[in-house]
Amino acid sequence: MIDLGETNLFGANLKRIDLGGANFKRAKLEKTNLTGANLKETNLEGADLDWAILTSANLVGTKLEKANLIGANFQGANLFMANLSEANLFMANLTGANLQGANLEGTNLEGAILERANLFMADLERSNFKGAILEGANLEGANLREANFKATYLIKANLLGADLKRANLEGANLEGADLRETKLQGANLREANLEGANFIGANLYGADLVESKLTGANFKEANLQRTNLFMADLKGTNFEGANLQGILNLPIDQLSTARTLYNVKLDEGVLIRLKEEFPFLFKSLEQQFLEYQSNLLGVIDNNLWKN
Repeated sequence: MIDLGETNLFGANLKRIDLGGANFKRAKLEKTNLTGANLKETNLEGADLDWAILTSANLVGTKLEKANLIGANFQGANLFMANLSEANLFMANLTGANLQGANLEGTNLEGAILERANLFMADLERSNFKGAILEGANLEGANLREANFKATYLIKANLLGADLKRANLEGANLEGADLRETKLQGANLREANLEGANFIGANLYGADLVESKLTGANFKEANLQRTNLFMADLKGTNFEGANLQGILNLPIDQLSTARTLYNVKLDEGVLIRLKEEFPFLFKSLEQQFLEYQSNLLGVIDNNLWKN
């Protein structure tokens, strides 16, 4: 085994070199060029890789715990099952990187670029993604408990079945994101953009959705018990079969802007009043569509008869 622990390789050109299984613990590798290098199962624990180039590198099973990776470039790198717990990836570029099953618990990814990155089943508990870009990223089944996504860009991200309990998503952009069956109990979604997001079967018990944008979002069969929806934009939102019991700060006129409340669970007093004042809300989307078609055909027939 190659042992280069604590070695100073600042700015070295190690492009496409085979260092599989080598020991670089606490090595100095700032600005090192490791493009296409084989670093499979290499020990880089505590290493300094600030601004290093790791484009298309093989980092499968690599140990990067507590490593400094500020501004490092991981574009297209394979980090399958790598251990990056408590590493510093501030402003790192991980566009298209494979981080499936990787351990990033407590990692700092503030301002990092993770567009189209694969984080399937990764452990990201308590990680910091503040201001990061994760557009189109795959976070399916990932552990994101108590992670910080404040002002993060998650447009069209895949969060299917992810665990976001008590996560901070304040001001995050999740437009068009897939949040089906996600666990969002106690999550902070204040002022988040959730326009067109899919929350089918998600659990948002006790979540904070104050002033969030939910236009056109799909909450079919989701659990929104005890959520705070003060000043949330619900225009065109689908609440079919959702549980809204014990919901906080949600006036009837605000809820009336939803697209459908078909089979919704609501506190009895609110439910009775809504059914009296807005009966059309309790029709399924299919019923609404059929009625719309029928009315449209009626108008057309009437115009033809007049002519």
